[in-house]
Amino acid sequence: MLDHVFTDAISAVREAFEGAFLERQAFEEHFQVDVLLGDIVWETSYGLPGEGSPPRVEAHLTFEWPTWSQTAYRRWYLDEVFEDPPVIDIEIILRMQRLATAPELGSVLAVLPEKSPPIGRDGLERGGPTLETAFATDPLEPPVLAVEVAYEGSYELAEETLADGASKILDEHFSALGGWISSMLVRLGDLKLDYLAPEDDE
Repeated sequence: MLDHVFTDAISAVREAFEGAFLERQAFEEHFQVDVLLGDIVWETSYGLPGEGSPPRVEAHLTFEWPTWSQTAYRRWYLDEVFEDPPVIDIEIILRMQRLATAPELGSVLAVLPEKSPPIGRDGLERGGPTLETAFATDPLEPPVLAVEVAYEGSYELAEETLADGASKILDEHFSALGGWISSMLVRLGDLKLDYLAPEDDE
């Protein structure tokens, strides 16, 4: 069963990001179902407009609708029993890519807060940075570097949110997310770092 509250949350996020003038990376969006466990996962990526392909900075979003949350939602919907509030697990990865040299990671973390704005009741917690190095098949070519910083947490669906057929509560809770991510990408993009040219300029 594809629970509508999950797709409503996806729609709320898309509206928030489009309202913040972020550019969706169309070929990086996926909607998947784990055939063994039943978890539903939606993934998408957004960048700043005019950044080229791939953009220097972008945000990867992952929403997971666990099986137990689907069960809790169905029980509320069919039996009108609300015990354990269902949740949507959220991960947002802020990524700087096409880097020619490794940045000083302290300067990256200095422009990123430890917590996102609240999404409903709680915000997302920032993790530590990851430095990625990709080597070309030609050993004479320099490696391409990337830095990722992840924010993780869960969005708890209150009973009033489940009962809101117009999705106004979801829209309200996710409305600040687009502007916040846009601001974080601008902060990362303003750091004075060495970038390689985008692929579409080569």
